[in-house]
Amino acid sequence: MRGIKIVGTGVGLPSQIVTNFDLARRVDTSDEWITDRTGIRERRIAEPGVATSDLCAEAVRAACADASLAPDSLDGLIVATSTTDTLFPSTACWVQRKVGIKGMPAFDVSAGCSGFLYGLELATALITSGTMRRVAVVGGEVMSRVVNWDDRGTCVLFGDGAGAAIVTASDGSSGLLASNCGADGSLAPILYQPAGGSQMPATHETVDAHAHTVHMEGNTVFKHAVVAMSTAAVQAMRDAEVGPEDVTLMVPHQANMRIMEAARERCGIERDKMYSVLHKYGNMSAATIPVALHEARTEGRIKDGDIIVSTAFGTGFTWAASVLRW
Repeated sequence: MRGIKIVGTGVGLPSQIVTNFDLARRVDTSDEWITDRTGIRERRIAEPGVATSDLCAEAVRAACADASLAPDSLDGLIVATSTTDTLFPSTACWVQRKVGIKGMPAFDVSAGCSGFLYGLELATALITSGTMRRVAVVGGEVMSRVVNWDDRGTCVLFGDGAGAAIVTASDGSSGLLASNCGADGSLAPILYQPAGGSQMPATHETVDAHAHTVHMEGNTVFKHAVVAMSTAAVQAMRDAEVGPEDVTLMVPHQANMRIMEAARERCGIERDKMYSVLHKYGNMSAATIPVALHEARTEGRIKDGDIIVSTAFGTGFTWAASVLRW
C-alpha cells in the first residue's frame, strides 16, 4: 500500500442541460434509442466562452474549500484532459492563472478517459517519494467543442464538466492499495481527433471535413473497453489482495452503461455496488471518475476505510484501474 488520502473533492459543471429530447430535434435519434444503447438521458454543455480551464478552476477551488486548504498551499497541479485550452501552454497553467496561484509545478496528462487515474498514479508517486505533500488532481473536459453535432453516433455520448481531488500523504490506513495502467498505441486511429496537431495542422480543408471532431469506430471501442477495464480492475484487485466481496463501491469510467455493466460483471462485483452518474452527465471523458467520486461522497456512499475500485479506458488506447482504501 502507498499511503495517500483524498482529503477534498469538488466539481465544476455547466448549468446548461441538454436532454435526449433536445438532441432529437437536431439529429435522427430519440430518447428511447439513446437511453437504451447508452444509459444517458442528459448531459451538461458549456456556455460559449467557457473553456476547460474555467471548469477545472472551479473544481479546484471547491476541492480546496472541501479540504479546508488554501489553493496556494498546493505543491502540485495535475490536469487530465483531451480538450486543452490551447496546444501550449498546458491547461494546468491556465488553471493556475484563473485560480490565482503560482510557483508549484503544473502540467497536463493526456490519456483520454483514463487521464484522472493516470494523474492519481502520478500524484501518489510524487507524494510517497517525499517530493510533494499536497497535489490537486483534476479531470476536466469541454467535449462539446470537439464533437460533430450532426453525427448521431458520437454527439449523443459526450458532456462537459470537471472534477478535482486533493491528494495528501496519509496519516492512517488510507492509501492506494494497487493500480494497473497501460496503453496500446497501435489502436490510436480507432478513437481520435485527426486534425489540429502537427500531424494534420488546421486548414480550411480540415475544418470543412470535420477533421477537428471525434472520430470513433464504436463497436471496436466497445469490445476493447470491456476487456481492458475489467482486466485492469481484476489485476489491481488481485495485487491488492481484495476480493469482490471486499469492495464497497465500484466507480468506473462513465462512458456507456453496457460497457460499465459488462466490466462490473467480469470483476464479480455486485450490481448495487456500482456507482453511476452517467444518466445525467454523459461521457465527460477524464472528468467522469472524479465527478462520480465527489457525488458518491456527497451522498454518503463513500466513508473512511471503504474500498473503492475505479477503472477506465480511453483514446490511445489507454487503460487504468485503481484500488483505493478511502
